[in-house]
Amino acid sequence: MPTNGQLSLERTIPTLTALPRPLYARAESLSAGSWTPPHRHDWVQFSYAISGVLGVHTAEGSFFAPPQWGIWIPADLEHQVVTSMRAEMRSLYVRREDCEWADGRCRVLEVTPLARELIKRFCLLPVDYPQGDSQESRLVGVLLDQLAHLPEVGFSLPLPRHERLLGLCNELIESPERNVTLQEWAERLGTSEKTLMRLFQRETGLSFRGWRQRMRLLSSLSLLEERDSVTNAALSCGYDSTSAFIAAFKSLFGFTPGELFKQ
Repeated sequence: MPTNGQLSLERTIPTLTALPRPLYARAESLSAGSWTPPHRHDWVQFSYAISGVLGVHTAEGSFFAPPQWGIWIPADLEHQVVTSMRAEMRSLYVRREDCEWADGRCRVLEVTPLARELIKRFCLLPVDYPQGDSQESRLVGVLLDQLAHLPEVGFSLPLPRHERLLGLCNELIESPERNVTLQEWAERLGTSEKTLMRLFQRETGLSFRGWRQRMRLLSSLSLLEERDSVTNAALSCGYDSTSAFIAAFKSLFGFTPGELFKQ
């Protein structure tokens, strides 16, 4: 898995068999290059990046959370969590019966200021916080209500199931700066450009151009988190123009690179 040349550190997965309460918190300071092996659990996980960039990989695609965003991982979904740089993560584990409003998709959510403060307050509670008509239980109810309404953002990279197309996508992910055209890829796969365009749209829900642009922008996050220059980040992910990179970045994330990492 990608570690940007740094030592790869496998993280220990908690050996919980059940959650002691409807909501369970876990705080972690993650080293650069840390990762978990593929795993699944019987509860929902919401991993929130206080600092650093979190990545979650599933069979459906990859999901990225810059600082102040979080990733919602459904129960029973096999996934890996990775960080290329140091990160501070807060994870909330939620019993599936206490979030029946959630669908079965992995998604990236914006953490609102109110949800952020509620998460911080909840993380201070003991694991076996009082239930019933208690202040702690009411806090949990409000926090769950806020999680149900967090806005979704498009910081995901869908992956195709088509074997040869998946191989193409993995090559692009490994070398985002490559400027191979769709026609060149079509020739390599022994098909027409139009057929490949249709296959890309059907398998990922995005055009080839749209998928590659999103992949490049997402790949720039770890470089920017390292405080690399915007120009170097742009060149490293295949942009010739810094201004074009900044415009595309703001279109996807809603902020310029400088604004995003100041939050």
